[in-house]
Amino acid sequence: MSDALTSRLHDVLPSVLSDLDHLVRIPSVWAQPEHRDDVRRSATEVERLLREAGFARTKIVSVGDGAPAVIAHHPAPEGAPTVLLYAHHDVQPVGDESLWTSPPFEPTQRGDRLFARGAADDKAGIAAHLAAFRAHGGQPPVGVTVFVEGEEESGSPTLVELLTTYRDELAADAIVIADSANWDVGVPALTVSLRGLVDCEVTVRTLDHAVHSGMWGGVVPDALTTLCRLVATLHDADGSVAVEGLHHGTAADLTYPEDRLRAESGVLDGVEQIGTGSVVQRLWAEPAISVIGIDATPVDIASNTLSPSARAKISMRVAPGGDAEAHLDALQRHLEQHAPFGAKVEVTRGEVGSPYAVDATGPAYDAARSAFRDAWDGTEPVDMGMGGSIPFIAEFARIFPDAAVLVTGVEDPDTRAHGIDEGLHLAEFERVCLAETLLLQRLADVGPVS
Repeated sequence: MSDALTSRLHDVLPSVLSDLDHLVRIPSVWAQPEHRDDVRRSATEVERLLREAGFARTKIVSVGDGAPAVIAHHPAPEGAPTVLLYAHHDVQPVGDESLWTSPPFEPTQRGDRLFARGAADDKAGIAAHLAAFRAHGGQPPVGVTVFVEGEEESGSPTLVELLTTYRDELAADAIVIADSANWDVGVPALTVSLRGLVDCEVTVRTLDHAVHSGMWGGVVPDALTTLCRLVATLHDADGSVAVEGLHHGTAADLTYPEDRLRAESGVLDGVEQIGTGSVVQRLWAEPAISVIGIDATPVDIASNTLSPSARAKISMRVAPGGDAEAHLDALQRHLEQHAPFGAKVEVTRGEVGSPYAVDATGPAYDAARSAFRDAWDGTEPVDMGMGGSIPFIAEFARIFPDAAVLVTGVEDPDTRAHGIDEGLHLAEFERVCLAETLLLQRLADVGPVS
């Protein structure tokens, strides 16, 4: 059976890659209002592809002012389980387009990768679901529901309402969320934990108006220097997070070599790591705080003036097992209590996304590992964590508590999702498609898995 499915997958892959090429050309950036119609067009194309693939029922849905999502359903044969396949069709903004080697919405193959915004994150997830369904000739041995969201890159603000509204239609024995990564090119992985995410904006005020730096400098603190001193209190001298009351978890016993870390992160020669403990411990199971933006007077228009106010955006990753709201409380408390020079500090709370961890044992996980092992020619899959956050996974687990949640993905450490020159490793993509094809068969073989 595996050989036959492998052959069928090989036959359908060219059409799948052609469809991926078509989807990637649509600039479906929900976060940018000028691309809202493109997101709607993207949803229409996803629905068409699923309908033409043979799904019995397909529709485009939304709630409130949310982005369009697509639901497609193929009924389960008698006694077989149903599998929910998730992906998202919206993408990140491209940033400075001049930095891309090729235009971000013109998919371009260079070497073993296909480069474009969304080529991996996450239109390749949609393509993988299409590949698995087509490889089974449109008649998989399990029920298949595909759910393709349209606002994941904007924090999935209406996802919970969507899941609640369409709960009966989306109910499944197993949920495959194709929005993560593998351990390395040639090494498959199940993602079993993800950090949560909270953020806030902190505004520092020291003056009611700007004043001459020569007349008042050395006596009156400027807001930007004060802000810098405040955000510096968030870390100890070695770069460890210094905020009290945060949760610290335990990561898997995996080695992340120094040379690989430097190559994949792009850290400059001579720049040291921050924090203590193993790399995977710090990436997957420890809190992390970053200053991701500052509002202050731009250098090219700066004068000899003390700034009265300055603002920064602070992002915190929450270790699995931690309470995201409590961590945002702790961050706000720290910022308010460490104001230098008696400066006025105002904290505006932002997004809150819960961390996720799963006990990846049971027949669905065994089936997934078996499918991965065969798709990657006998390579044992890794159970890995992710330093990044996919908060909606915790919502799937909460709303569908009896379903086995399998977090998989098409990315690898050099995918550069969200960054310049995002790229999909084509050989890995084929393995991902084969693994999902095999997984549908193996879930049928084990029967109901929840």
